[in-house]
Parts: sequence; structure tokens; C-alpha cells
Amino acid sequence: MKRSLKPEELRLWALVTSTVHPSAGREPVRAPPDLALPAPALNALAPSPIRPATRALAPPRSAKKSIEPRRKHRIAKDREAIGARIDLHGMTQDRARATLEAFLIRAWDEGFRAILVITGKGVQGDGILRRRAPDWLGAPHLHHIVAGLSEAHRRHGGEGALYVALKRKPRP
Repeated sequence: MKRSLKPEELRLWALVTSTVHPSAGREPVRAPPDLALPAPALNALAPSPIRPATRALAPPRSAKKSIEPRRKHRIAKDREAIGARIDLHGMTQDRARATLEAFLIRAWDEGFRAILVITGKGVQGDGILRRRAPDWLGAPHLHHIVAGLSEAHRRHGGEGALYVALKRKPRP
């Protein structure tokens, strides 16, 4: 269950976001004027040469829902069919994201309930596609499609693959 942020948390988040530049084509998020920090408070929060810099706050993000354990077990044991598979090996991040989103929408349109996304593990086990795919699948514009995701069983790719559970397509 999500809770709303407290005013002091909103002020701190406004401080963090004021130091970050938005991606191209996005509008910067502005804090409401009543939440703006006074100058002395900004100076107190800024790292000083005497005090070590504190770790930056992570942006609040919607939790990526995990597939229900029983459903994951059914998929892993082939009792629930994997409707489609996609392999993202060798793709750039931009191409992989676009390909994954198009594939996901097509699979949902065709009525599949589970798909397998193969990202690979990367050279040293920390591949960028492996790290970024869950974020892409948790994007707000895909919430009506993605029910959950989890790491695949070893025979389906293990750490280098994801099971993605899809929501049912609404009837017309």
C-alpha cells in the first residue's frame, strides 16, 4: 500500500529534482511554492568539504509487481503456456526497448497470457538490458498490459530471462 509523502519528504525531493535535468521532450517537474526550501535549509543540505556527501535519494517509482508464486510455478513447469518469446541479445538499449514494447503490445493483442523475454546476462553478469528491462516493463503506459514479472526458471534462461505475465484483454 502506498502512502502519501510528508511535506518534509516533498521538500527534500524538490531539492533533488532541482539538480536534475529532464530528458529531451519532457517538462521539468516544479515543486509547489509552499514547499520551497528557504536558502538556509538549502545550505544545510548541501554537501560541505567537512561533512561527507550523503547518498542521493532514489526517485520514488512504482513497484514492479511480481508474478504470483503459483502462476510462476505453472509457467516454469509448462502447465501455463508461454505464448511468445523475444530475444534481445545484441540490441542497443533504444532498439531493445522499442522492440520489446512493440512485441508486448502485439502479444497482448493476440491474447497471450505469459511471454518470455530473453535479455542475456551480459559479459560479467551485469548486462544493461537485464537491468533495464524490468524498468521498461514497469512503465506507466504499459500498466494496462503487464500484470507482473519475475526471473525465469533455469531451463528458460534463469537470470538472463524474465517471465512476463500479461493481463487479460478487455472484451469489446
